[in-house]
Amino acid sequence: AAVLLVLQVRLVMKAYSFIRENVPRVLSSVKDKSSTVPVPRISQYLYFLFAPTLIYRDNYPRNPTIRWGYVATKFAQVLGSLFYAYYIFVRLCIPQFRNSSQETFNLRGLVLCIFNSILPGVLILFLVFFAFLHCWLNAFAEMLRFADRMFYK
Repeated sequence: AAVLLVLQVRLVMKAYSFIRENVPRVLSSVKDKSSTVPVPRISQYLYFLFAPTLIYRDNYPRNPTIRWGYVATKFAQVLGSLFYAYYIFVRLCIPQFRNSSQETFNLRGLVLCIFNSILPGVLILFLVFFAFLHCWLNAFAEMLRFADRMFYK
């Protein structure tokens, strides 16, 4: 459910950006009684849906080629992050909660279990951010030849 919610929020933000950029152009051409209305092509909109950006433009800077070695490296890093997160769960998280489920409930045991899970939880949080925000999005940016990686500079 959380993944679907995140995807829906992303699509809503992209739709808002698309509407915000295109409605003023269409309204100004209707106001000027222009013969052509500047409506974006379907291919431009589809590229925008998959590009790692929330700002709609008709054209984005594009690289001339795709570096497939770079894409493979990023997907390997995603897989490595998933295996490392699994290892953290199996070695550090699951034994903590398995031992606590066999004992009677007490506040001291609960607090110790939570404090022993903080470091693995933070490590998994960092792995998720690294795997998705760095590796996954950079791999798709490379496959789409999206060259606007220095946007904020």
